[in-house]
Amino acid sequence: MSFDTLGLRAELLRAISDQGYTEPTPIQKKAIPVILQGKDVMAGAQTGTGKTAGFTLPLLQRLSETPLPKGRRPVRALVITPTRELAAQVGASVETYGRHLHLRSAVVFGGVKINPQIDKLRRGVDVLVATPGRLLDHVSQKTVDLSKVEFLVLDEADRMLDMGFIHDIRKVLALLPENGKRQNLLFSATFSREIKELAHRLLNQPELLEVAQRNTTADRIEQVVHPVDKRRKRELLSHMIGSRDWRQVLVFTRTKHGANRLAQQLEKDGLSAAAIHGNKSQGARTKALAGFKNGEVRVLVATDIAARGLDISQLPHVVNFELPNVPEDYVHRIGRTGRAGNEGEAVSLVCVDEHKLLKDIERLLKKDIPSVVLEGYEPDPSIKPEPIQKGRNSRGAGQSRNQGQNRRRGGGSAKKSASARGKSSANGNQAPRKPAKKPNAGGQQNRNRTGSGRGGERAVLLGGRG
Repeated sequence: MSFDTLGLRAELLRAISDQGYTEPTPIQKKAIPVILQGKDVMAGAQTGTGKTAGFTLPLLQRLSETPLPKGRRPVRALVITPTRELAAQVGASVETYGRHLHLRSAVVFGGVKINPQIDKLRRGVDVLVATPGRLLDHVSQKTVDLSKVEFLVLDEADRMLDMGFIHDIRKVLALLPENGKRQNLLFSATFSREIKELAHRLLNQPELLEVAQRNTTADRIEQVVHPVDKRRKRELLSHMIGSRDWRQVLVFTRTKHGANRLAQQLEKDGLSAAAIHGNKSQGARTKALAGFKNGEVRVLVATDIAARGLDISQLPHVVNFELPNVPEDYVHRIGRTGRAGNEGEAVSLVCVDEHKLLKDIERLLKKDIPSVVLEGYEPDPSIKPEPIQKGRNSRGAGQSRNQGQNRRRGGGSAKKSASARGKSSANGNQAPRKPAKKPNAGGQQNRNRTGSGRGGERAVLLGGRG
């Protein structure tokens, strides 16, 4: 099957051809015709299989089928993403495939000055790609009107509808036309049963599209576990990179501090390395990613903020320096390699503390990951497991509030104070916000509602459509 059999107009087919694509991926084959019919869609597919084009192409087609409005153009399509990097990637896709159409698009996210975004919005855009926090900043400053939105896309919907973003999403939904007057599209690599139940409450008789077993990883990714003592992980990582002549390696840690420390240690080992995480400025994140893509940076150390949205063509190696607390995040992490039909390698360095995390991942994947002990790095059997510190990357330990605050700007720092926010607003960076409630002794804020954790968040959402 070729793209010209999917009912796409000539301008889009020309843009696709310009990119050298000839045949749609499985998710594109399923999603594009259904979206063109105007149906709500909940689509799941392995990461790296073309989900972005799967909704971008039919979205641009539907927008181009109606005459452009006279005067200032209202936002007719809204795409919401959890991170700045993913927003930038989706925005680039919209520009690439819409280059031969007379449509305008804009991307807005935090971590950068808001005034250039305001100028572009005031000129009118048809497609707006945004992170939730910065989108609400524009709403509060009355620089964007969402009352004319005809198409809503939640990209990486499991994270968007999970606890960290649920309140912002409900606020955005309240600003849109009634549910029956817009088309809703949810795309993600993973959908838990609970997230599916929540999504069904937001959609109108959605078409469920899946091209692979839920929560699976790409067949072209070779996965392996190397058991090793925690104190020797960095030594083993440097040895593998050097002895195997890896030129481009994406390494994941659980914490921001751990990412910074590992990048510094690798630099001391003679490897060019950089860290990317939510506390980094947008400029620093963009520079690190650009250096990694062009070969100046050999090792990019990242937290899970980079597990979604990083599109690095032909990335050969992903290393889990530390396993994620949430099994689904493993799927997103290793999905940075083996993209677009290329082969990739995913290596996990697992110490005795992480055996339960590994079992949880294998249970999710419904298969065992091969384990290979490397000579000279055999684990010490006398070392006893210690509890893993639950941090912001753990949804089970306060992630809903910490991550939610941390990503309101599309992945920015959660430590920014209310006074600092007000000061930046005076400089035109963002709107002032009410001071956050003081955290309790457990590090979480009082939710002021029945229940706690994920169940409490569900109760809030299911109380209404927002």
